[in-house]
Amino acid sequence: MADFTLSTTNKTAVRKLSAPIADAATFSGIIENILTNNPWGCTSWEAGGVAHDPVEKASEAYTARVVYEDALGRAAGTASARAPTLAGFTAAKTEILGNAALASALGGTAVADPDREAYACRLRCHDPDGEVYSVAFTRTSVRVSGYEDDALLAVIETWADGVPALA
Repeated sequence: MADFTLSTTNKTAVRKLSAPIADAATFSGIIENILTNNPWGCTSWEAGGVAHDPVEKASEAYTARVVYEDALGRAAGTASARAPTLAGFTAAKTEILGNAALASALGGTAVADPDREAYACRLRCHDPDGEVYSVAFTRTSVRVSGYEDDALLAVIETWADGVPALA
């Protein structure tokens, strides 16, 4: 019987942030800056007859969390909404916070819980050497995966060192 032989070595590296990214707007701003300015020097590419941008969003999600506090300030209930865009997140959060019927049903006053919000975005990138890899951002970490060349990771790490929210 034939043996499998290693053909590539894909790596993953994670940076745990010292503090969560402050808010959804800051998070989205980091992503939009990458898409607009291409700080890693990625290049356009084609696969299966489909043209791809140098860096493109593969997935994105924002989760809002609202706590309903009773008269004593204790949590009487919670509500959350997951949206695929920052605009959807903002609209959903505003709707939940302003929904009097929901507040009445849960028996409390709606209060945003920004510390429990979650944000995530995975970018697909094409390095000039031909590698296609992913950079996944959450509120608390940055994960680079599917790369082989350590020089690629060094470029991303140098960039991240210059972004205060990614310390």
